[in-house]
Amino acid sequence: MSTVTTPDLETAVAALLPQLKTWRRDFHRHAESGWIEFRTASIVAEELERLGYRVSVGRDVIDADSRMGVPEPEVLARALDRARDQGAIERWLPALAGGYTGVVAELDTGRPGPTFAYRVDLDALDLDESRDDDHRPVREGFASCNDGMMHACGHDGHTTIGLGLARLFVELKSQLSGRIKLIFQPAEEGVRGARSMVEAGVLDDADIFIATHIGTGVAKGTVVCGHNGYLATTKLDATFTGVPAHAGANPEAGNNALLAAAQAALGLHAIPRHSAGASRINVGVLNAGSGRNVVPATATLKLETRGETSEINDEMQRRALDMLRGAAAMQGVKMTYSLAGEARNCEPSPELVDFIQERIADLPGIDSVIPVENRPSGSEDATTMMQRVRERGGLATYMVFGTDLAAGHHHQRFDFDEDVLPLAIRTLAHLALQADDAALRRRRTETL
Repeated sequence: MSTVTTPDLETAVAALLPQLKTWRRDFHRHAESGWIEFRTASIVAEELERLGYRVSVGRDVIDADSRMGVPEPEVLARALDRARDQGAIERWLPALAGGYTGVVAELDTGRPGPTFAYRVDLDALDLDESRDDDHRPVREGFASCNDGMMHACGHDGHTTIGLGLARLFVELKSQLSGRIKLIFQPAEEGVRGARSMVEAGVLDDADIFIATHIGTGVAKGTVVCGHNGYLATTKLDATFTGVPAHAGANPEAGNNALLAAAQAALGLHAIPRHSAGASRINVGVLNAGSGRNVVPATATLKLETRGETSEINDEMQRRALDMLRGAAAMQGVKMTYSLAGEARNCEPSPELVDFIQERIADLPGIDSVIPVENRPSGSEDATTMMQRVRERGGLATYMVFGTDLAAGHHHQRFDFDEDVLPLAIRTLAHLALQADDAALRRRRTETL
């Protein structure tokens, strides 16, 4: 079964097209990475309140103790000042300051029905954007103006999709039932932000939850109803602390932190892969030492583990920690570590995948519908949100909207075909218009 969109929806989407391009390019030009999305979040909050949503920001939607990988206070302060200089909405900044850059908006239709929650992300990558003249953002004047920060994964598009949905839902409110919840999440890169919103209770009332991504290698015109390839992951920062000594006069008095970190790096990559499913481990950063004639007293190492399931990743993490401790013991140094990011594995709800597949096949712009994609890929902390919704009896999925890309995700020349924005907005809004469908109510009841 499939259902075409209403004339009202088509008219509203068509009217949005110029604004979508403006939003996307503004966010792309003013890229902000995780926990410092001050300008982005303030503009989002201002637009949502203007539209009549009940808007919550900052500590109301972010649990302070559950944040991971938060920048140092001086970095946060500089980013806040820069956001002011670049046009942030001042009245929202006190609540966002300190790295509490989440925004949640709610629209009550006044009619009984489910709470339908959408999640989009706000943050950019720590990456310098290409300055080549043939790179479209350079050629058309919207390349990132912030050094070391670039929207190289499409989150500028995701934020735009969220705002586009917000406008549509206000216009089509008389056709909706239940409540709409729009979740704008910070710090997705490095899987650092979702847990803090989960622990703040943002997902606890969601009956239906959809997270969204564009691209990911999916062809233009193809929609994936439920991506099931995201790996569980843990991001760890390890610090080795030894004893410095003169490398020529008395090397025996030192305890070499560099050697401990180097042995750990080699040992980590030698950990066997798991027979039960895909597993990964990678050391991405190793910094140590102060001079060629000094036994190094400190070293830092940044690594990640991944697993096709949370159980596989837990085992990889356990072995990684054993390796770190063992390398430290070999050199007589101390090792401490901190959690810089984490995401669990969660499969999409079959009932919701089936419902989406049945309802979107005939929508304009969709050439192909894939029910579930099981291709192992990177990691996504929206799975942490999905897990909470499913644990509480709701339905959750992760939809992907295919589009042509100028380069792969996390590449300095990344760019996407902006035609995907109205396609995603039309499709996601269409689903909310049918959220009180008897078939969906029955499927959710069957999960309880």
